[in-house]
Order: sequence, then structure tokens, then C-alpha cells
Amino acid sequence: MYSTYRLKADELSNDILNAIKNAFKHREIEITIQDIPDETDYLLGTTANKEHLLKAIDEIDNQENLVSVKIENL
Repeated sequence: MYSTYRLKADELSNDILNAIKNAFKHREIEITIQDIPDETDYLLGTTANKEHLLKAIDEIDNQENLVSVKIENL
């Protein structure tokens, strides 16, 4: 079995540990901790991507280059 629990470090509690224990009773498990980068920082991480996103936001604010889609076409 494979499970992923995603939460903030300050949300760790005995309840979560007990849930893991109950889910994997008597089995050997491995726990890996990974820091999840902030998505906004990641998206703005390169100059080209930042310029593209800021331009897109500006176009939305100015109601330019918008695409309309009818819900029935989705």
C-alpha cells in the first residue's frame, strides 16, 4: 500500500500518527519528509515565466485577448 499525507508541519499530531499506525498495522514502513515549494515562487522563478504571467494578468485586468467558451462546448 502507498499513501501520501500532505500537511503543514504544525498540523502534525498524535491523531495523524495513530491513523498511520492503524493503516499499516504490524508492517514495516518508511517515512520520507519533503519540503513542498511554494507554487507562486516556483511559477515566478524564471524571468521569462514571470514576464509571461504578469503580462497575462495585465491582459485580464484590461479585458484584452480574452477567450470565451460556452459551457455546453466543454
